This record gives sequence, structure tokens and C-alpha cells, in this order.
Amino acid sequence: QVQLVESGGGLVQAGGSLRLSCAASLSIVSITMDWYRQTPGKQRELVATILSGGRTNYADSVKGRFTISRDNAKKTVYLQMNSLKPEDTAVYYCHGRWSYDYWGQGTQVTVSS
Repeated sequence: QVQLVESGGGLVQAGGSLRLSCAASLSIVSITMDWYRQTPGKQRELVATILSGGRTNYADSVKGRFTISRDNAKKTVYLQMNSLKPEDTAVYYCHGRWSYDYWGQGTQVTVSS
């Protein structure tokens, strides 16, 4: 069983920044890690991915504003979010696949206009 614990969400004004963290209970060295987000009534949306080798991919809506990174020694993945917009408001979830898919509990990000 893998536990993923997110932190760092909160309320921020448009144009501001937040840094989300996701701490895993098992090694993430060989694991592709993702950040998703979800708003009420909508499907969960893939925001950013980081492969085990460090290669990254982003949704078009966050390119140039968000940066995903990983610290394998700390078993932690980060999402640096800059130039936040009200449409970034969502619950953000960390995801990783070991033998199965594992999700964190989610952290709320609210961007006020």
C-alpha cells in the first residue's frame, strides 16, 4: 500500500504563486508521477507529468506557468504554480502507479480574481 500526501494548497490572488508538495511512503525513483486537478462536475484533468528520468510534460493550459519537479531522496514531487489564474481553481491530486494506481487525498487551490 502506497500513501501519497499532498500539501501546499490554499487561497491566492490572481497572479500569485503556490507550491504543492506530494510526499510518498515508498520510493519514487522508478515511478512516473503526475499532478491532476478536478473541479465540481468535471472530469479529472492531467496537469503535469514527470518521468523517472526527469522528462516533463504539461497541459497546454499551464505551460510556461507551472513546473513539476521531483526529489527522489525525499520521495517527494512538487508542482510550482506561478501566474495563477481564477480558472486554475480546483482540487489538485498527486498520482503515481506502482503495482496499482495510487492517489493522494487532494489539496484545494483557490485563485481569487
